[in-house]
Amino acid sequence: MKSVRIALAQINPTVGDLDGNVSKICDHIKRAGEKKAEIVLFPELAVTGYPPEDLLLKPHFIADNLDALRQIEKATGDITAVVGFVDRKDGDIYNAAAIIRDRKTIGVYHKIHLPNYGVFDEYRYFKEGKETPVYYVNDIKIGVNICEDIWYPEGPVKVQASKGAELILNINASPYHMGKAHFREDMVSKMAEDNNVAIAYLNTVGGQDELVFDGASFITDRNGEIIIRGRQFEEELIIAEVIIDGRSETCISPRPDSIEEEVYGALVLGTRDYVNKNNFKKVVIGLSGGIDSSLVASIAVDAIGRENVTGIFMPSPYTSKESREDSYELAGNLDIKITEVNISELFSSYINVLRDKFKGLHEDITEENLQARIRGNILMAFSNKFGWLVLTTGNKSEMSVGYATLYGDMAGGFAVIKDVPKTFVYKLCKWRNSKEGKAMIPERVLWKEPSAELKPGQKDIDTLPPYDVLDPILKAYIEDDKSFDEILLLGCEQACAEKVIRMVDRSEYKRRQSPPGIKITPKAFGRDRRFPITNKYRSY
Repeated sequence: MKSVRIALAQINPTVGDLDGNVSKICDHIKRAGEKKAEIVLFPELAVTGYPPEDLLLKPHFIADNLDALRQIEKATGDITAVVGFVDRKDGDIYNAAAIIRDRKTIGVYHKIHLPNYGVFDEYRYFKEGKETPVYYVNDIKIGVNICEDIWYPEGPVKVQASKGAELILNINASPYHMGKAHFREDMVSKMAEDNNVAIAYLNTVGGQDELVFDGASFITDRNGEIIIRGRQFEEELIIAEVIIDGRSETCISPRPDSIEEEVYGALVLGTRDYVNKNNFKKVVIGLSGGIDSSLVASIAVDAIGRENVTGIFMPSPYTSKESREDSYELAGNLDIKITEVNISELFSSYINVLRDKFKGLHEDITEENLQARIRGNILMAFSNKFGWLVLTTGNKSEMSVGYATLYGDMAGGFAVIKDVPKTFVYKLCKWRNSKEGKAMIPERVLWKEPSAELKPGQKDIDTLPPYDVLDPILKAYIEDDKSFDEILLLGCEQACAEKVIRMVDRSEYKRRQSPPGIKITPKAFGRDRRFPITNKYRSY
C-alpha cells in the first residue's frame, strides 16, 4: 500500500503581519516534522493573511512577502511544505502556492480560477494562472491548487488527475456563512470520487474585519469518504496517514450540535480577533435590557473575558423598570461591570435648547433620536477616555429597514450581530442559556415585546411588521434577490412587502456609514451587497 502522512496547519494568520505569520508557519513546520508528517499544508495567502486587499497594490508589500517566503524556505528541511503567498512575475502578481522542500522552492502553482463575486475581488489584483503541474513526493504524484480551483468540475483537479495525480492538495481562505462547511464537504467528496483521487482540503481560521474563516479542514480518500476533519473556529494541527490505494483509518472531529452553536462560535471568533488584532484590550456596550444588547454582551464575555467587558446603562424618562432590572440581572449573571449614566437631564437640556427653533411643531422621531444620539455620545466618551472599543448592538433586521439611529445606536467600532436576523437573535440567546444550564440572559428578555423605549408605550411593531413576518421578506429581497412578485408568493401582503422594500432601499445611506460587522449569512451588507445610495429603480 502507498501512504503519506499529511499535516494540515489550520492557522490564524493576521493580514499584513508578515513577521508574525512567518513565525507561526515556521513553528508549525517544526511541529509537523516532530509528528513525522511528510507533507504540511498552509492556507491560501498564509504569508500575507487573507484578504490583503489594496496592500497588494504596494510594490514594497509584494517584495516583503517574497522575502518572508525566503525565511520559510530556510526552515523547511526534509518535509514538503505547501505555503500560500503572493508571487510576482513579469510585472504581474499571482495568488500562489509555493512547494518547498530541502530549503528551496521546488515549484510554484498560480491560482487559475479567481473569484470575483460576493466578498471576493481577486480580478482587481491578480493574474490568472495557466498551468496545472503535478509533483512527486515520496513516490506519490500530487497536484496542488488553490481554493476556487476546486469548485470547477472541469478545472485543475480533473486535469491534474488526468496527469496521474493520486492526491490533490487544496489550500483555502474560504469565508464562513451558515451551513457552508456541509456544502464544502459534499462538493469536495464528489470531486474526489469523480476523479478517483484523495483530496486534502485545508482552510484558514480566524476573523478579518467582516469575515470569519471557520477552518473545518478535512481529508477525503479517493472514494470521497472523509477520513479526518478538523474543528471549526480553532487553530489546529491536523495529522492523518492517508492510504492512497486503500482505506484509511478515520478520525473525525464532531460538528457543532446545532446551527445556533455554529453561528455563535463564528460570532465569538470574529469578535475576539477584531478586538485583539486591532490592539484593543476592553470593550464597552450600551445595555438596554433588550435582547440584542444581552446577546452582544454574552458574545463579548465569551470572546475576551468578563473582566474586559463593561456595560453602560443609560435610562431616559421612558426607560421601564423592567429594562433596568433586566440590565442589572444580565450584568450580574455575566459577572461584568455595569455603570449607570442617566440621560434625562441631558435630554431635557437638548429639548430646551431647541424649543424656540421647533416652536409650534409636534414632537416626533426627532426627539426620539436625540436620546439615542446622547447615548452614542456617552459611549464614545467612555471609549475615548479609557481606550475601550464600542460594540454596537443592532441586528440585521433593524439595519435592513433603517430601524436604527445614525450617530446614535449605530455609533461604535464593531457591529457584532449586524448580519444576524432578529428571529435568529432569539434562537442564539436560547441556545446560550441552554449551554449554561441556567438563564444567563434573563428569561423575561426572551419573551417581552421589543421596544426602543424612546417614547411612552413604544413597541417595535408600531413601525415594523412582526419579526417573523419581516425576516422572510428581508431574506427574499436582500439575500435571495427575489423579484417583488416572487416575494408576494411567500404569502405576505402586498402593502407590507412594498413598505419593507421601500424601507430597505431608503436606508442604504445609513448602512454605508455603519461600522463593520461579522458576516454569517450568504449575503451580508457591505462587501457582499453593494447597492447605490442614489437609486431611483423600484421593483414594485
